[in-house]
Amino acid sequence: MSYDLIVIGGGAAGLMAAGRAGECGARVLLLEKNERVGVKLLLTGKERCNLTNNISVREMVKAFGSQGKFLFSALSRFDSASAIDFFTQRGVKIKIEDNNRAFPVSDKARDILAVLLDYIRQSQVEVITGAAVKKIVKEDNLIKKVVLADGREFFAKNYLIATGGKSYPATGSTGEGYNWLAALGHKVVEPRPALAPIIVKNKFIKDLEGVSLVGVKFSWQKDERTIDSRTGEAVFTADGLSGPAILAASGLVARSLPNVKLSIDFFPDEDLPKLDLRLRNIFSANSNSQIKNALTGFLPPKLIPVLLKLVKIAPETRVNQIVKTERQAVLKLFKTFDLDIQKVDGFDKAMVTTGGVDLKEVDPRAMRSKIISNLFLAGEVLDLDGPTGGFNLQACWSVGRLAGESAAKKD
Repeated sequence: MSYDLIVIGGGAAGLMAAGRAGECGARVLLLEKNERVGVKLLLTGKERCNLTNNISVREMVKAFGSQGKFLFSALSRFDSASAIDFFTQRGVKIKIEDNNRAFPVSDKARDILAVLLDYIRQSQVEVITGAAVKKIVKEDNLIKKVVLADGREFFAKNYLIATGGKSYPATGSTGEGYNWLAALGHKVVEPRPALAPIIVKNKFIKDLEGVSLVGVKFSWQKDERTIDSRTGEAVFTADGLSGPAILAASGLVARSLPNVKLSIDFFPDEDLPKLDLRLRNIFSANSNSQIKNALTGFLPPKLIPVLLKLVKIAPETRVNQIVKTERQAVLKLFKTFDLDIQKVDGFDKAMVTTGGVDLKEVDPRAMRSKIISNLFLAGEVLDLDGPTGGFNLQACWSVGRLAGESAAKKD
């Protein structure tokens, strides 16, 4: 049996693409290797589904950094306001929380999935689940057919790969799409975990587990050059750090490894002279106190002994015994607390994947492959990842919709 379009992958991007292609009049087949579609979507936003970020197209593009310009065409046609309207018109009430994050009022990801399932049903998309693709056959630089593991073959005019990345491997995201696309001639940037905790080499980190940081500045350096800097929140783990500021930078860090350092400024709003004056005033008022107690007002209690050990000052040392060079060493760590990055945590901890098909090989106006003319791409299989906060799902909606619409056109 032949179709106008075969979509491989029933995640957010695949569902949107299939639904839009069917809505445009194409005969669409959606193949999903799991026994049901949208498995990963149900887990997003801690099962609440942070479906988008309610900001302008320009702000959305900027949030994706150097990759953002690739999204301009897709976002111009279907932006965050369009996504909110899409789900609202289909019966899901949407609320906007802090940092412009959009969620269903019900806080249930399944309500978002229900809309997409109804969308593909109304668009008369044929769905086959439990359909593991074994290979994609190419002839004369065109895809000719898809062969399943059970031997079944399916043919179409156009094909769309939306198999996702490698994050949440328990949901079936094994990255096989990358292998198919490499075999088809595409350049695939090495997939790495993103929006994930980081692991550091420093052994003392285990003593800081559970310490929360608020309003501190994180700067990431590669070969003495700052590659990212942001102020925000984080928490120390048993072997590294997690939290919003860490997750947001993890994709860039993953791309930049090895030899990446993290420098933490605990007092970004105070320069060294101002901080030195404050510290000297505290020391003056507590001259007979042990330094570990005098520093309590500056840093979280668990951080103090670690800091003092690094500057080789005994925690029980009286403040009036601290010499200028020791005070300056403490001040330096207040502003420059360095950690050596070992890696970004694994795909089982990552929310998304950084890496994928090189964006230079995809036409952003149609999401059509520049290598194979009847192939379209959408979602996490592309080398496209944004920060946490609904950005990556918005990319799925925008890119998926454009890809499905483009693949449905009668050329």
